Amino acid sequence: MTIAEPVLAPWLLWLCGLVSLAVVGLALSRRPWVALLDDHALQHRWLAATVMVMLLWQLRAQAVDWLTLHLMFTALLTLVFKAPLALLSITAINIAMVLLGRIEWSLLGVNVLVTGVVPALVMGIVWRLVDRRLPDNLMVFLFVCAFFGSALATLAAGLAAVGLMALGASDAEALRQALEYARFLPLLMPSEAFITGMLMSILLVYHPGWVATFNDHRYIDTK
Repeated sequence: MTIAEPVLAPWLLWLCGLVSLAVVGLALSRRPWVALLDDHALQHRWLAATVMVMLLWQLRAQAVDWLTLHLMFTALLTLVFKAPLALLSITAINIAMVLLGRIEWSLLGVNVLVTGVVPALVMGIVWRLVDRRLPDNLMVFLFVCAFFGSALATLAAGLAAVGLMALGASDAEALRQALEYARFLPLLMPSEAFITGMLMSILLVYHPGWVATFNDHRYIDTK
């Protein structure tokens, strides 16, 4: 989901922009480009995934004039490439949306926060929980991370958008529409979870080495 028109107070737009800039800067400080430069196959996979997600973002429903609904795929990118590269992908996709005229420049920080920072953070927390606390079981990883984690990340992104509207909506009608949208979150969560889980299942069967958060030695070789 993406906010397409400036219905938030200017101070909140600036605040979201600063938070997004800080988090993306933190991701860049992890030097994710080093792995890309060292692995040409990873370059191709990351670029292909970024372009594919950007194209899939074009399949969207215009809920109201200022809000468009679409699958984010942030959880999938986070599992496959880890959070730093996933955030770079989502940031690049949001910039592409601006250049295509889908959203305004002033909303770039808000959309990076809602579609990138929040779901990637939630997905990262779920993955860390599975990695450190739960048994080394392939189905545990698949269902908790891919299915449950992506659904939870979608819920967090939607609630973040609604929370921003409640905090600084410049129009009372927009706030009412945002609250109405919150009622449809349970319908969006299964869709994101199903597609993420299905794609992760395919990757874990045929190319487990492509999934950066998955240790095939722990989950497969030792069984």
